[in-house]
Amino acid sequence: MTDNEHEIEQPDERVPKRVIGTPAPGTSLLGEAEPADEDVEVPGVTLQDEQKARKAERIVALCFFVTFLAAVAFIISYVFFQVGSPESTGVSNLALGGTLTLALLGLAVGIVVWVRQIMPKYSLVQERHPMVSPADDREYVADTFVRGANESGFVKRKLLRRTLLLAAAPLGLVPLVLLRDLDNSKMPGARFNKTLRHTVWGEKTKDGKPLKLVVEGTGQPIRAADFNSPGGILSVVPEGYEHDLNALAKATLILIKFRPEEIKSGVNQNWTHDGIVAYSKICTHVGCPAALYEQTTHHILCPCHQSTFDAADGAKVIFGPAARPLPQLPIAVDSEGYLVAQGDFKVPPGPSYWERGDAEAEARAKGGQA
Repeated sequence: MTDNEHEIEQPDERVPKRVIGTPAPGTSLLGEAEPADEDVEVPGVTLQDEQKARKAERIVALCFFVTFLAAVAFIISYVFFQVGSPESTGVSNLALGGTLTLALLGLAVGIVVWVRQIMPKYSLVQERHPMVSPADDREYVADTFVRGANESGFVKRKLLRRTLLLAAAPLGLVPLVLLRDLDNSKMPGARFNKTLRHTVWGEKTKDGKPLKLVVEGTGQPIRAADFNSPGGILSVVPEGYEHDLNALAKATLILIKFRPEEIKSGVNQNWTHDGIVAYSKICTHVGCPAALYEQTTHHILCPCHQSTFDAADGAKVIFGPAARPLPQLPIAVDSEGYLVAQGDFKVPPGPSYWERGDAEAEARAKGGQA
């Protein structure tokens, strides 16, 4: 045995190392041999300018690096910014949303630039056969259809054919009836729209008096003179409907007492009494009870999705997914000093249903006439 047979073959350091995840040198991703000359033109394929491609490569790398930094910032924000109050929740949502948006935007921009300015352009033509079936096939289908119609008895049995047409005739009118029902001023559906749009606060008692505001749970009427502590809050329902769940689903109120200097321009002063303001308790997002109240900031909070309303400024939305303020109910006092409703809400309470636009238009029209 010679010395050469004991020698171990050393790798050639001049051969570039293969990167993990890439094909072997000289082959494509599909395992096929690549052409030796990179400049060989392929029909239908347009290569990008190499100088522009290198510039685009740097842009793509920058976008991906921004995505990396933003993703790390998102994780840090998730750990660092804790929730517990409307302010901290707002900061947390802003940090998480901003970093996640930046991460996804950087990734998307990088991929788009990669595809449009680095990858080659392909112009492909697909040959199609005539779309018309051969005459023999069409004749066979026609014969099969006629034979099937005869076998079904539709042609032979007149009674079946006529009763089928009779049964199908009114079914064709069903879509017209349903579309007609969308006109809420002429069809019975208007009663349903009225039910959604109005509450029992616009009704009167049997003796023609306005409904009193009573405490939820006890049914005790509320004297304005007894509700005299600024910052106080009560959950209120209409008199006579304490156990009507359908009515309470839209008519439940929160009653808040303010000092005169705390009330802002968003509150309709004509609908208040001695600093007492009544708002709908039904959140305008998805209808959860907005019953959490922070006395120092005058914020009403919905616990379901953290919609926050400024009670001192007409219950306008200051945070969260709700799209409009909590409707204010006009209130007054009767001859005995009890708080009563002057009328119904001027806009539908609760979530922003589709019929709200008509009701608000009516309210604006009446306001303009006044």
